[in-house]
Amino acid sequence: MEAEHEGRWHRPPPEGHVAEDLDRLPGLPSDAELIDGSIVIPSPRALSHMKALRLFESAFVRLAPRESYRVSRDISVVIGPRQRPRPDLLVVHARAEIDDEETCYPADAVVLVLEVTSRGSVTLDREWKPHLYADAGIPFHWRVERSSRGKPVVYAFERDPATQAYGPLGIFHDRVDLPVPFPIDIDLTEIDRM
Repeated sequence: MEAEHEGRWHRPPPEGHVAEDLDRLPGLPSDAELIDGSIVIPSPRALSHMKALRLFESAFVRLAPRESYRVSRDISVVIGPRQRPRPDLLVVHARAEIDDEETCYPADAVVLVLEVTSRGSVTLDREWKPHLYADAGIPFHWRVERSSRGKPVVYAFERDPATQAYGPLGIFHDRVDLPVPFPIDIDLTEIDRM
């Protein structure tokens, strides 16, 4: 019976998929995400991508006040019935702690999303996802790209409630030093140790 349903996600219904489909379609890769009702499978992650994730995950775990925040990796965010992106890293409100078996957070639980841009995700990470996150009310969005020197460059944004769009907090090359959403000081050159 399962073989009969295997790969059903390759042929979406006419109205597209819904957020719950990511949990119930057999054979769907675990890193799939849903954008506008379409299932998106990310390309394989390069070593540089994984190093950046380790750098930021360890920094956020160290810096985020435990009583207020939690840090999650590779957990999707339900933004709407047809939107369930999977940011590389999330900082969520501690009060929004979900069961260990859950696979997603509601958008209102999320404080900050971080995306590490890869060759296969440039348009999604620069254009599509920031609009989704801003429309969902997520206060902070960081995009991490790789400089010509192979080092991370952080583009940090904060959502303006009046315009419901992200405005720049800064572009950071060697160190991220920000007071929001909690005091953040990250030495980006530490990526060489990852």
